[in-house]
Amino acid sequence: MPRTAAAPTLSPSVPRRSPLPSRSSPVPRVADSDRRRTSASVVLRSVLEHGPVARSTIARVTGLSPASVTDHCAGLARLGLIQEAEPPRQSKGSGRPHVPLDLDDSRFAVAGVHVAVPYTTVALLDLRGRVLARREMKHDGTTDPAVVLARAADGIAALSAALPGRRLLGVGFAAGGWVDRETGTVVEHPLLGWREVPVREVLGARTGLPVHVDGHARALVGAERLFGRARGSRSVLHLFVGNVVDAAFATNDEVHHGPRSQSGAIAHLPLPGGTEPCDCGRTGCLQAELSERTLCRRAREAGVIAGVNPTHVVDAAAGGDAVAVRLLVDRARTVGRAVGLLLDVLNPETVVVTEVGVIAREDCLAALRGAVAHDRSADVGPTSFPDAVLATAGGAVALDVLYRDPLAAAPR
Repeated sequence: MPRTAAAPTLSPSVPRRSPLPSRSSPVPRVADSDRRRTSASVVLRSVLEHGPVARSTIARVTGLSPASVTDHCAGLARLGLIQEAEPPRQSKGSGRPHVPLDLDDSRFAVAGVHVAVPYTTVALLDLRGRVLARREMKHDGTTDPAVVLARAADGIAALSAALPGRRLLGVGFAAGGWVDRETGTVVEHPLLGWREVPVREVLGARTGLPVHVDGHARALVGAERLFGRARGSRSVLHLFVGNVVDAAFATNDEVHHGPRSQSGAIAHLPLPGGTEPCDCGRTGCLQAELSERTLCRRAREAGVIAGVNPTHVVDAAAGGDAVAVRLLVDRARTVGRAVGLLLDVLNPETVVVTEVGVIAREDCLAALRGAVAHDRSADVGPTSFPDAVLATAGGAVALDVLYRDPLAAAPR
C-alpha cells in the first residue's frame, strides 16, 4: 500500500462548528446525483439482503422502476460489487429463467481498526461483513496515539499482503469514548489518555486509503442493521459494556450522532442502588458499576483470577467456579437494569447488548432479560458477532460508507 513520508501532527486545534444556515436560506432541492446515489444504495442493500435475487424482485421490494433497477445493477456490476449468479434450474417448457444477482464478495475488502484499552485489533472484512483475517496487538506499555496508529497501519499492510487477491476499499476505525465522525477525530478517550487525535489524517497518510472514523457502539449498530439480527428493525439500541460503557441508537436506518458526535455518552448515567465510586466524584455511574475493570477487580479480590482479562472470569465460570458464575450473573443482571433505563427513554424495537458474560453464557442472558420489563425481554439479545465483535466494529465503519454511497466508495 502507498505510504507518505510523514504523518500529520497529533495535536490539532479543536475544529470549529459550521455556521448555521440563515432562516431565509432556500431549502436545497435533491440533486439528480443524490437521487442516483440513494437509489444505487437501495439496490446494493437489496442484493445484500435478498441475493441471489432477480432484478424483478429488486424492483418489487424497493419500489424502483424495472428500468432504473436494470441501470443500477449494470453500474454496480461494472464497479465489481455485484455479479450474475447461477440461474435456477427450470423444467422444460417453463421459459428462459431469470438470471439472479448476488454480491461479488471475492474482489474487495475493507480494513478495520479497533482501539481498546489493552490492545488494538486490526482486521480485513469482505462485503458481507465476514472477517477474513485479523490480529490483536497489545499496547506494550504505551497508548501514545502515534505509536498505536503506526502499528495499526503496519498491521493492515501485513494482513493485506497475506491476501493479495483483495483490493482494499478503505479503512474503518472505531473506539470508545468521544469520537467525532465528521472530523475523523478521537476527541477524548480518558482511559487511553487520548485527546483531539486526528485519526483520519494519520491513518490516511500511513495507508494511502480513505479512512472513516466512528464510535464503536455506533459502528456495531450499523453492523447489526447490515449483517445481523437487527436487519429490518425500525429502531435499534446497542449497549456496549467493556472497559468503556456507551450506547448507540438508530431509527429509520439512521444512527443518531448528535452535535459533534456526542450521543451515546452514558458512562456517568447514575444507576439506582450503585455502590462503586467513580472518578467523577459520584457513586453508581454506569461505567464504574459495569466496566470490565470493575469485574476483574472483584474477581481478583475473590481469588478467581490474578490478572485483568475478563475472559479469564468466563473461563473460570465454565470450569465450574461458583464465585465466577455469581460475578458474571450479577453483572448481567445489573446490565439488564441499565437496559431498562434506556428502554424507558428510547423505546426501541430491538436491543443488542455486547457484554462478555451475555455473549458466552445462557444464565447471564437469562439474568439480563429477567432484569428488563417482562413484556420487552424478548426484544433484548446479544451481539450477532460473538467471536469477532471488535474486528467487526472497525470494518463496519467502512462498510456502512460503502452501502450508503457505493458510487463514491467503490473504485472506478
